[in-house]
Amino acid sequence: MHDRTDLPEQAGPTGRDPHATTRFPVAVDASLRAAGWQPGRWDIRRAEEWADALRSHASPAGHQHAVFPAAVEAWAEFGGLRITASAPGRHIAPSPVHIDPMSGLHLARTLGDLGRALETEVSPLGEEGDGRAVLAIDTEGRVYSIDHTGDWYLGPDIDQALATLIGGIQPERLIPG
Repeated sequence: MHDRTDLPEQAGPTGRDPHATTRFPVAVDASLRAAGWQPGRWDIRRAEEWADALRSHASPAGHQHAVFPAAVEAWAEFGGLRITASAPGRHIAPSPVHIDPMSGLHLARTLGDLGRALETEVSPLGEEGDGRAVLAIDTEGRVYSIDHTGDWYLGPDIDQALATLIGGIQPERLIPG
């Protein structure tokens, strides 16, 4: 399992740029606002509809999704947003992000496998790169990306994950072990 204590510090002790005047780095904040996000955004009704849909879905082999507060809260604040970067990335090209847990509806086994490897539960969060990777969130609010090359740790919470993706920060690869 990946030890998160060895992750490089990316922007101060809170994970945020100490010179930023917003909750997010300035360029990430601009991208979020352009996508329709604003402080206080909260659509709990839609988040609960997604939670109900995921809970009621089972794969043909019987795999089911985990649904928990950290996921529902992320969906309520950011659900439905299609976010594209408004600036170049710091290390790599920024990824467009779509927060929609239904994009992971048919990945219950994949997400369950990741959760078991991480010794937690994992729920779908959305997708990045126009469907090239699925985003997932665990019970603690940590965010991951799963693509054809492997599993990636995006940050300890949704804020840092969005800063990583939209800000073009190189994510940390999860190493089995």
